[in-house]
Amino acid sequence: MNKNWIAYGLLLLALICAPFLGAYPVFIMKLMCYALFASAFNLLLGYTGLLSFGHAAFFGGAAYVAGHAIKVWGLSPELALLMGAAGGALLGWIFGLLAIRRQGIYFSMITLALAQMLFFICLQAPFTGGEDGLQGVPRGRLFGLLDLHDDLHMYYLALVIVVAAFVLIVRIIHSPFGQVLKSIKENEPRAISLGYDTARFKLLAFVLSASLSGLAGALKTVVLGFATLTDVHWSSSGEVILMTLVGGLGTLSGPMLGSTVVVVLENKLGEIGSFLASVTGIEWFSTLGESVTMVTGMIFVICVLAFRRGIMGEIIAFRGRRKQGGH
Repeated sequence: MNKNWIAYGLLLLALICAPFLGAYPVFIMKLMCYALFASAFNLLLGYTGLLSFGHAAFFGGAAYVAGHAIKVWGLSPELALLMGAAGGALLGWIFGLLAIRRQGIYFSMITLALAQMLFFICLQAPFTGGEDGLQGVPRGRLFGLLDLHDDLHMYYLALVIVVAAFVLIVRIIHSPFGQVLKSIKENEPRAISLGYDTARFKLLAFVLSASLSGLAGALKTVVLGFATLTDVHWSSSGEVILMTLVGGLGTLSGPMLGSTVVVVLENKLGEIGSFLASVTGIEWFSTLGESVTMVTGMIFVICVLAFRRGIMGEIIAFRGRRKQGGH
């Protein structure tokens, strides 16, 4: 455990220093938002065993709530972020009440159907901007003092929020509540026989996951200045599942790694392809930027076939085997 915290400390130090080492702050902030989104989803799937196909509703719904609160109502960014998280929690509570007593594919399909209903509301409602989305959302001033239009100020606010949310997730997982969630995932009938109201525990886990996903979506809107239909589209739900599975389901660091892999591929694949083309002399690599979906799909297939536990899951399992071999 100490080695893990050392690794997390080094990662935090790297993130603190990143803007001064030539990293583009806005891109790193986008990575952090999706890392939080994937970690929130992992709390539900990795530790409770509930596969939701509708998490884009919480991410995108909160993105619209925060954007509308700032742009139309003129609220401060901290209030907009709180409203985004609260909006995600409210949607999670409604979705959970309707879906939580179903299991397996029925639960997943209900969450997908509800999320698609929200997508069509966002498409048709006048206050969402329709197909154009909410554009030009100002960052404003934090507590009326700190100008968030400065990328450096915004960067460190985002870092504090994401780190605090990650610490909260760690606390949830290692609490007695988290242990009950793990028991529900491993053997729900046994948890019921021990006297636990599993439906209530699953609903609370669903609401917590939705709230943190909402916080991630609201933060993304504040950082980038817009919320679009892509945020609430079913493909965003598929994307967060991909991030979690590639990184390592049921691990703390896996979703962060998986989200980094997916976001970097989606945003930097063209640059990676050009670099490979210049190094190898193979011109085909320069066309990789046009094949993001294909490359992402190939990575997913490779991970499923070769790294069934995900990248971090396989690394953790390998370390465990080495320890056993050493003894």
